Amino acid sequence: MMIALAGLVKRFHGDRRGVSAVEFALIAPVMILFYFGLAELCQAYMAQRRMSHAASAVADLVAQADVLNKDQLADITAIGPWIMKPFAADSLGTTITSVTRNAQGVAKVDWSVANGPGATAWAKQATVTVPADSIEKGESLVMVKTNITYESPVKYVVKKATTFSSTFYLRPRRVDVVGCSDC
Repeated sequence: MMIALAGLVKRFHGDRRGVSAVEFALIAPVMILFYFGLAELCQAYMAQRRMSHAASAVADLVAQADVLNKDQLADITAIGPWIMKPFAADSLGTTITSVTRNAQGVAKVDWSVANGPGATAWAKQATVTVPADSIEKGESLVMVKTNITYESPVKYVVKKATTFSSTFYLRPRRVDVVGCSDC
């Protein structure tokens, strides 16, 4: 019995036929986790980029206008969900604000409109922070902030919702200050 057992152990020890299958079984779960994790992170990155593009497009359209009203601003923000496709845009919020730097060098809100969840309009004459050297005293800019709560469709690696936000600053193109007639 002992001799047979020793012979079996000797044969088993020298047999290399199943090594690749065992190595694959050990490595495969880690590689699959990496694959799904990268796929989910790429999806989140693409959603963030589309949301940022929506902010840029809205700022560009507002900066081209002379005077707008709330209905026109709502129509402009309606392009956001179209830019977000194929991602869900039901949590997309957009805040459009006109800012002017006064004679004291302080950036103050001329008007502000918010559309969508998580978007908050600024109060008139509220002080806001804009990038240094973006405007001089007496100049204005259009500030558009978008935010979205992204939820992974798979939720395999990224289990919780993530909030992305982006802010764009553009100078008015045709006038000194883009106006809003009923803001």
